[in-house]
Amino acid sequence: MKTKQFRNSNSFLRNEFESSDAWGFPLVKKQELDLSNIDLIACSDTSSKDTDNLYKGVHFFTDDYRFESLYTHPERSLEKYRKYRFLLTPDYSLYSEMQMWRQIESVGKARWVGAYWQNKGLIVIPTISWAQPSSFRFCFDGVQKNSIVAVGMIGCKRERIPFMKGYNVMLEKIEPSAIICFGEPFPEMEGNLIRIDYLSSRKAVRNGR
Repeated sequence: MKTKQFRNSNSFLRNEFESSDAWGFPLVKKQELDLSNIDLIACSDTSSKDTDNLYKGVHFFTDDYRFESLYTHPERSLEKYRKYRFLLTPDYSLYSEMQMWRQIESVGKARWVGAYWQNKGLIVIPTISWAQPSSFRFCFDGVQKNSIVAVGMIGCKRERIPFMKGYNVMLEKIEPSAIICFGEPFPEMEGNLIRIDYLSSRKAVRNGR
């Protein structure tokens, strides 16, 4: 039997943040960001001792195991990430092979981490991802309209048609003011795109800018 203290804790309920959709996802709110000089560093390249890359945003377009603790123990990395200019929300995997409950869970975890960071005063840009068309029912929820968002292109080249279906639905539902595009965009992608070179983002500056 669960104790009353555990049963009512935020770490168990995860209900402390505002929600605006039927799924109860925490809302990642729209935030302003100067888009004239956007650069990213991979979460795996960050360090508590880093002083050279603090002008960059942090991305999580990497294996889930590298950032699972952001949800299970969010307080542990808060001070490290607080130093950087902004954060993309973690890109928890959304694969069509996953059961629907797992896909919903991935979206919910990403939104919760984003809301948690915003609550702690960090600048947060929601990462948007999707799977098969049935995921469109929930994968664009929990993000305030007209927000700046981020999308990843890695691994999408062979899935151009399904990617574009989801991308166009995202444009309709979120109406993003800008899209930080991690990787080379397809020519038909509309919107205010800010392209980020994948390879350069993985070469963290170690000895100054």
